[in-house]
Amino acid sequence: MSRSTTPITWFEIGTDRPEDAERFYGELFGWTFEEQGSTNGGSYRVTGAGGDTGIGGAIRATDGTSPNYAVFYAEVADVAETCRQAEAAGGRVLVPARTAPSGLTLAHLLDPAGNHLGVFTPPPPQP
Repeated sequence: MSRSTTPITWFEIGTDRPEDAERFYGELFGWTFEEQGSTNGGSYRVTGAGGDTGIGGAIRATDGTSPNYAVFYAEVADVAETCRQAEAAGGRVLVPARTAPSGLTLAHLLDPAGNHLGVFTPPPPQP
């Protein structure tokens, strides 16, 4: 019996500083937000950040020297520049930009409230 896959089609960032998070992601990625009411006494701000391409995901095995985590990655044109923009917008670079042997470049960031996110640029197309 084949089993269909269930795509990840939504992310949520929980924060006690929603205005800072909205400003940070708006400045960093150009995302806009629209208030969609409240949940459990807090606001719920929706963004169409995924655009038409949606999102994918993976499981990464670690060597046990870092804590387990769940993180979303945003595809960007220039990882190093995005790191500079993140710091200018009040975030912090957690893992500096690095390039894998495949050519994929990535970095890990913290938003102003301490939420972990990743940014990446895919490897260049092979001739």
